[in-house]
Amino acid sequence: MRADRLVAALLLLQGRGRLTASELAGELEISVATARRDLEALSAAGIPVYPQPGRGGGWSLVGGARTDLTGLTAAEARALFLLLGPATTAAPALTSALRKLVRALPATFRADAEAAARAVVSDPAGWGEAGREPPALVRTLQDAVVAGHKVRLTYARKGSEPAERLVDPLGLVDKDGLWYLVAGTGAGRRTYRVDRVTAAEPTDLPAERPDGFDLAAEWERVVGEVERRRSLVTAVVLVAERHAGILRDHFGRHCEVLGREPDGRARLRVAAPMALSIAEQLAGWGAQVEVVEPEAVRAELARIGAELVARYAP
Repeated sequence: MRADRLVAALLLLQGRGRLTASELAGELEISVATARRDLEALSAAGIPVYPQPGRGGGWSLVGGARTDLTGLTAAEARALFLLLGPATTAAPALTSALRKLVRALPATFRADAEAAARAVVSDPAGWGEAGREPPALVRTLQDAVVAGHKVRLTYARKGSEPAERLVDPLGLVDKDGLWYLVAGTGAGRRTYRVDRVTAAEPTDLPAERPDGFDLAAEWERVVGEVERRRSLVTAVVLVAERHAGILRDHFGRHCEVLGREPDGRARLRVAAPMALSIAEQLAGWGAQVEVVEPEAVRAELARIGAELVARYAP
């Protein structure tokens, strides 16, 4: 898990004083690119980690090596826990480490650190859209979640004019590079795509947070509802084994590997809201993909093919 790596990277930096991305990659058994991204994430979040270029350079903690994490400032502790996410979704060893770290922090830091740990959930499974840089307002919304203050949002729903609403920010979710805000409103709990938030103004009004609210559990509920709406039609398809990974990446959660055919092709189940939606996504594959069932998807593919022949055949 990424959270395990971030804690391990900090401990290694503090124990050795300086590390290169290559050395960190070797210690954690990850790629150099991943190690560099983790170090950059720590630095961007406000943890005092900085790179020194040139021969003999590497990454170091400002002030040199330290023996434990309890020397973190309030802002640094908060930034670290925002990066790590909720201990409830972490591996057992990390959960134990986070509890010890919270207990070791000065009492005045603990509430913010614990709030920060509950503020963000990471969901690596995409919804068919490529990841991107976090929207500029993510940090503003994170701070509002941790501080427990209402936020006045200007939100542009797809196909609608921007509208202003006052919300109780409950947590943020990083879904493979797409960020969502889970918030309470007068009409109930809602989820907002952060890249559609055009303005976010924190207020001094205390936010209402339901007792026992669990961001990870709430996100599972949201995902389940979205998946239910997006998976109303399923189709079984056959494709060359070398292309199965491409289809899995394309359909995301809506693709399940069922097995392998005697001729070596992979058997997959894909899903979408309508038969037409599946046919449109598969039409570009031509004869490389065979739809076994249902007949509705096969009929839509035949219709699309006939339209293309009518338009483009000599």
